[in-house]
Amino acid sequence: MDAKVFDDILVEDVEYYRHATGPLLARIYRPKHAVSAAALVSLHGGRWVGESRLSNAVIDAALARAGAVVMAIDVRKPPVARYPEPIADVNFATRWLKQHAEEFGSRPELVGGIGTSSGGHQLMTSAMRPADPRYAALSCSGEHDASLAYLVVAWPVIDPLARYKMVKAKGMTGYLDAHHAYWPDEEAMAEGNPALILQRGEPVLLPPTLYIQGAADAALPSDMADNFAAACRRAGGMLDLKKFEGQGHTFVTKEPDTPASLAAVNVIKEFVRYRAALLR
Repeated sequence: MDAKVFDDILVEDVEYYRHATGPLLARIYRPKHAVSAAALVSLHGGRWVGESRLSNAVIDAALARAGAVVMAIDVRKPPVARYPEPIADVNFATRWLKQHAEEFGSRPELVGGIGTSSGGHQLMTSAMRPADPRYAALSCSGEHDASLAYLVVAWPVIDPLARYKMVKAKGMTGYLDAHHAYWPDEEAMAEGNPALILQRGEPVLLPPTLYIQGAADAALPSDMADNFAAACRRAGGMLDLKKFEGQGHTFVTKEPDTPASLAAVNVIKEFVRYRAALLR
């Protein structure tokens, strides 16, 4: 598809994979004159069951204006697919971006990721276990794996089982329905769970990570971010947790022009710039 020019960036939609159930699309954001730019797979939230590649446009476009290439992806969702199949789409998209990185002015070794809410969960799970045969089940030409050089997670559902228990106790029906649609059972919520993966001591990859969290997020357990940050550091990972006081779930995409949202986007841009500079 032809790229469209918006201000100083190019935006185009591409089909990156076709399942029997239909195509998966990605929206590519990139600067017009990128050279050796960072490249990121971007995955939206939506409780695993909703939203689309367009949901994080405010963040994705800001990264492109700062010089990065962003591949904002759709993945399969319930009722078409449930865990672990959507993570296979994430894994494939990562390899696809590495394969095509030079076409967009980047390089495979500069590929990282950014995920929000349930997208943060799925991207982190894929990044931790890039060679898991369930996640790497979709064949892709080329020799690249699905590891990420760096990762940004924003208000991620990083411990799905703890969140499930919270919304069950509070009777948050919409969230419960989403958990039941995406996850086969509680055992799966524990197995595909970045926080519990670390607690179990599984051998995983831990890319340098920026963790963005609203301190007034009522959609997640209040101790989830701190617990994961501590576990990641104990496991030898590099994780920078940035909290934003008074901010709720999805605050950046919900109210992009507030001081807190603008500050969060700037933190994300600086982290990506810094990590990419170290890799050049």
